Amino acid sequence: MGMHTASKSNREVVESLYASLARGDAVTVTKLLAADLDWWFHGPRRCQHMRRLLTGESAGAAAFRFAPVRVAEVGAGVGEDGWVVAEGWAGKQDYWVHAWCLRAGVITSFREYFNTSVMVRELGRAAKEDVVWAVWESQSASIKGRSMPGLVLAI
Repeated sequence: MGMHTASKSNREVVESLYASLARGDAVTVTKLLAADLDWWFHGPRRCQHMRRLLTGESAGAAAFRFAPVRVAEVGAGVGEDGWVVAEGWAGKQDYWVHAWCLRAGVITSFREYFNTSVMVRELGRAAKEDVVWAVWESQSASIKGRSMPGLVLAI
């Protein structure tokens, strides 16, 4: 597991992961992930769709399809080490955010948020006056009559 992909940017590695998952290409997925992937989830237990995909639990079932509408490298670690954040919708009710940490081109850590608005803050970034610096924020379209919890991910 976890082969170094020096010729690709972190964003390209994550985009390759989503494409490989969509094709059902477990060999490539395994190469992109560290053997000891650190995973964390926020949302209802029934919505742990990426965990099911990565562990093979959803094999043969009607798997949840992740099609990111936005993928971005964030934080000072843009380059060899850093974070990539992706977000998307599945239908009109299911909004998700994924935060992937990469080290030397291998995905080592994963944060999954389901129906949760996320703000990514970079620790150590100097703030000017009262301004709170976010390096990434959810762009979830507001659904009338519905709210989502919000969390801050510090990187």
